[in-house]
Amino acid sequence: MLQNGHMLPLDEISDYRQQAWERQSHYVAQNSEFYQRLWGGQKPPKRLQDIAELPLSDKSGLRLAQPASPPFGDYLAAQPEQVRRLHRTSGTTGQAMNLALSAQDCEITEIVGGRAQSLAGLKPGMMVVHCLNYQMWMGGLTDHLTLERTGATVVPFGVGSTELLIKTILENGITAISCTPSYPAALEMVIAEKFPHLSPSDLGLKLGLFGGEPGIDDPAFRKRLSDTWGMQPRNANYGVTDVFCNFASECAYDSALHFVAHDVLNAELIDPDNGLPKQFEAGTSGELVLTHLARECQPLVRFRTGDIIRIENTETCQCGCAGFRFRVIGRSDDMVVVRGLNMFPTMVAAVVTSFKEMSGDYRIVLDTPPPYDVLPVHAELAEGIQDDDNTLSLRLEKRFKQELGATIRVKTVPYGTFPRTEGKTKRVIRSYE
Repeated sequence: MLQNGHMLPLDEISDYRQQAWERQSHYVAQNSEFYQRLWGGQKPPKRLQDIAELPLSDKSGLRLAQPASPPFGDYLAAQPEQVRRLHRTSGTTGQAMNLALSAQDCEITEIVGGRAQSLAGLKPGMMVVHCLNYQMWMGGLTDHLTLERTGATVVPFGVGSTELLIKTILENGITAISCTPSYPAALEMVIAEKFPHLSPSDLGLKLGLFGGEPGIDDPAFRKRLSDTWGMQPRNANYGVTDVFCNFASECAYDSALHFVAHDVLNAELIDPDNGLPKQFEAGTSGELVLTHLARECQPLVRFRTGDIIRIENTETCQCGCAGFRFRVIGRSDDMVVVRGLNMFPTMVAAVVTSFKEMSGDYRIVLDTPPPYDVLPVHAELAEGIQDDDNTLSLRLEKRFKQELGATIRVKTVPYGTFPRTEGKTKRVIRSYE
């Protein structure tokens, strides 16, 4: 891969990317039974720019392939003895999957993730505590190693033992934390209960590196984090676990995610309904499709991520990153259609967090299959707030209608109804499944 490849415009590395595609496409065609079967004898195009000639692949195909050829599926293109590390996906959106990485796969993954974490502001001389699950999930060990690539001192704390975490931050002068956006709320509850003489800002955290779940893009949520903790929140860890654990983050100049992996990853944008390609232009939305340009164990080609993104900018950022900038609108599997309107949890969050009377936590609770005329939302009240006469519920419903154009039925629930979690928070509950 290229040194500082994320700082080089696409037109300057087009020859490099083309050569990488030639090597990778030949490797996949020769060694991946999964893609041999999917392509049905079709040869991959010689030119990377013609990659859309190949069929799309998706997670459902991988879910079928892995139990049929355990433990890694027949999309394992390397010899089993080349596997250096086994991870598992979180299973948030379905069946947990085994992930295989070779030594080279690990190295590239760490370099790319390190680019993202550095872009977000982590640097040598800083001390960061990493609070994601280390038990097989890639967000634990692998993200830890990407943090180390920045040159910072990394404290491998993991999840649980929250009281000890608070003491560790205070005793060691830790100034940065890596965790999910929902985790600070869990910390706040423990601080209030066990350390009543402290406020969250007394911990001295100055930089929050967030990832693993949506939420950090909401301006109201960001402000709440900044005001409560006195730190700068950054969306530092966007990835698709089957592809790379982290390949995009924001910088100090632009809160949009910066794509930092053009030298090892090809990105496409498609219409999620018909799969047709869309142009990478500012303002365009579509589903992100990714192809490895350098992957040994489980290479993916034209892999549908399920993430719906909007392109914000394609010009080189002030920070020097030349990758396109984007925001994640939502996941295709979390999208709920309400009378023809596509609704995502992030849209609901933006309204809920704009009310100071709300804690910011919520769930979309679906107890019947589609179609939907109304979106049912359970929204949690802030501590000490009551809604006995449903005044807040009605105000929320009115705001939803004004801003989203959809009919939302809001049920307010007491503070503390929803569990504060160290891992990913599932916002859409389909109780009928």
